[in-house]
Amino acid sequence: MTRKNVQHVDSIEEYLRKVDYIIRKKGRVILSDFNITVPQFTALQILINNGDMTISELSQKMDLACSTITDLIDRMEKTDLVKRKKDEQDKRVVRVEVLQEGHDILARVLEKRIEFLTDKLKGVSEDDKNTLRVALENLYLEMEEEI
Repeated sequence: MTRKNVQHVDSIEEYLRKVDYIIRKKGRVILSDFNITVPQFTALQILINNGDMTISELSQKMDLACSTITDLIDRMEKTDLVKRKKDEQDKRVVRVEVLQEGHDILARVLEKRIEFLTDKLKGVSEDDKNTLRVALENLYLEMEEEI
């Protein structure tokens, strides 16, 4: 890799880190408006994207101990975001299902995050937005096998 390419990658990494920091910081403010924590938001996203999961499966996806996920699910059940249910094929297995309130909160949080990003991108041309989207999508596709 040439020195110029390394500088470009260094700069891309730096700006990705800075954008990530701002989005996370704003995201925490948005989550507090909905009385939901970052781990709860993450769990809802994973469960909705992957379907019902066991505590163990969710633990692996979130890279947290099973005991931590159990506590998290306990708190989420109390606020009617999720419920535990017996697996239909194997009654010994317990799965976590997202309830309507969980779906609704996730949708409202994502709507607020999109509003924030829309506001920040209002001065960016449609061509540049499309170029950014394509570049980020390509980067994601290259990286997704790492998760």
